[in-house]
Amino acid sequence: MDEYDLRLIRAAQEGIELTSRPYRALGEEIGISEDEVMDRLRGLVEAGVVRRFAATIGHRALGIVANAMIVWSVPPEETERVGQIMASFDQVTHCYERPFREGWPYNLYTMVHSHSREECEDIAAKISLETEIVEYQVLFSEREFKKTGARI
Repeated sequence: MDEYDLRLIRAAQEGIELTSRPYRALGEEIGISEDEVMDRLRGLVEAGVVRRFAATIGHRALGIVANAMIVWSVPPEETERVGQIMASFDQVTHCYERPFREGWPYNLYTMVHSHSREECEDIAAKISLETEIVEYQVLFSEREFKKTGARI
């Protein structure tokens, strides 16, 4: 990495201008061409310096105010199959496995976002019906404290 890579990462992590040529605008901000911005970003991703380069949407501004972590108790031999089904639901933004813990019988976790708590509960019921997993809890977010990625 050189000085321009660092400047590019710092500028990009603050947000990219919503325009028809966002890489040109980013390049103008740090003093390099649009093509060089794209080449450098591609190189940073390929080198593993940048894990992902993606847009995020402020879901609360769109009226999606109910967020729920649904925790599921899934037999270990079923986690792959069930996890694939759960992850296929459009409303599921995260789906991951964790080990069982003493006093906590849940090993599969899905995060869903919706317009209401009732809709989140409906989604959980549909996932339960589709996967035949009936032991679960819907845990709602109460407050969002921080929503930023790693910074350099």
